[in-house]
Amino acid sequence: MTTSSEFALSTHVRAESVAERVEAGKRARKEHPRSTIGSWTPSPGRPSPVEMLREQEAVRVQGLVPIRHARMAVSPFTFYRGTAAVMAYDLGTWPSSGLVTQLCGDAHLSNFGIFGSPDRSMIFDINDFDETHPGAFEWDVARMVASFYVAATDNQFSSADRQMASLTAATSYRLAMAQYAGMNDLDVWYSRIDAEFLLNLAQAQGGSKAAKNMDRNLAKARSRDRWSAINKLTVDVDGARQFVDDPPLLVRLPMDGVMWEVIDGVFEQYRKTLHDDRRELLRRYRIIDFAHKVVGVGSVGLRAYVILLQGRDADDLLVLQVKEAVRSVLEPYTAPSRYADEGHRVVAGQRLMQAASDVFLGWLVGPGGRHFYVRQLRDMKWSPEIASLNPRSLVGLAQVCGKTLARAHARTGDSIKIASYLGTSDVFDQAMLAFSERYSAQVDADFAEFKTALADGTLADSTDENSSVQQSLLSESADLRERAAGRAGVTQAPG
Repeated sequence: MTTSSEFALSTHVRAESVAERVEAGKRARKEHPRSTIGSWTPSPGRPSPVEMLREQEAVRVQGLVPIRHARMAVSPFTFYRGTAAVMAYDLGTWPSSGLVTQLCGDAHLSNFGIFGSPDRSMIFDINDFDETHPGAFEWDVARMVASFYVAATDNQFSSADRQMASLTAATSYRLAMAQYAGMNDLDVWYSRIDAEFLLNLAQAQGGSKAAKNMDRNLAKARSRDRWSAINKLTVDVDGARQFVDDPPLLVRLPMDGVMWEVIDGVFEQYRKTLHDDRRELLRRYRIIDFAHKVVGVGSVGLRAYVILLQGRDADDLLVLQVKEAVRSVLEPYTAPSRYADEGHRVVAGQRLMQAASDVFLGWLVGPGGRHFYVRQLRDMKWSPEIASLNPRSLVGLAQVCGKTLARAHARTGDSIKIASYLGTSDVFDQAMLAFSERYSAQVDADFAEFKTALADGTLADSTDENSSVQQSLLSESADLRERAAGRAGVTQAPG
């Protein structure tokens, strides 16, 4: 087994030659055969997935946990999306290659998509880094490849179509890593998967009809700009914009003088984590409203706020998302994080792996000691609706996701060692397919156990959404206000 100290990213310049790195990859292949992942079986001491979820949810807003369960209960695939911690245990307790790179940590297919880069061009990349952490490269590949099999099963595709989607994702990763291994480091760093690549791929796989469909998807992404978020989440009240109060998914929080001071203080802390030019840009905006917004599937229950800011006038608005960051689900099976703040960990991982990151990406520590990261809400972001994909389009998505993950890993890992380990045959691809089939069966079994726990009351499956969620959030807000007022020696304003 690989020791935890071996899971840290290298912090010094490589002294090995290309030939030595090729040999190191081959040695890793002998010590940890590629076929190993294909023979995965559950650990004899594997905890119940329900217990792993209960442990993970202990630190979350309890009024929101039933919403998380409801979203996970839709299908095995939505359950898979919410169980990164379960899969981290399954992979972290299994022998690994020992070839370390920065991982996404939750690389299922719904965490890939199109978004606008700072230069306003459209690129395809990973878009969720809550679990990012160094680890064995194949952990990300396994989560990605298995997600295609589980999603194809959800879509009731044939066995052959499920296999093709998963196999394509693995093959695409291997071939792309070989490509990146042959490039110099600067070219790898500047590489990106842009709109031209996506259109050419669609044309090659499905002809003009597929290319037109891809062009429509790119147009959808461009339309999901900051104003689409503003129009959806806010309302004009007496000439001023404020968030809609729509519990449980969007809850405006009461603000008084103390709370405004708290928010201004942590916001200034966040500004300092930005690059100088972006700090100057953000300085031109002032906060005008604040709310809690439920997001995602696996993230539900973590504190996630939205901040409305105004610039030069009422038409110059910006929405930022402030999302709680907790310890990565990978950390128990690797090395301790090098970052004192979990928000910093998320931001650093995103900057390392993405070809281009949000200009407002930063982090802060809240007054209660909780860690958060900050980013724009939307900003030309779009991901495909998995249930609407046909077998051919799922295979196309598998191809681009495999290449995207390889590019992200090549930025921080040793692409030459990884490519040498993968080799030129399809042994790795077939092993990943075998893993996907085995793991999909495990997901089905875990999902059945999860549904039973909801039915017998072991896990909460419903809530009085408007009251329970608001009470949880308002209670936290009041507690924070009292502690902030006490530290400042301020008498709390009524209401």
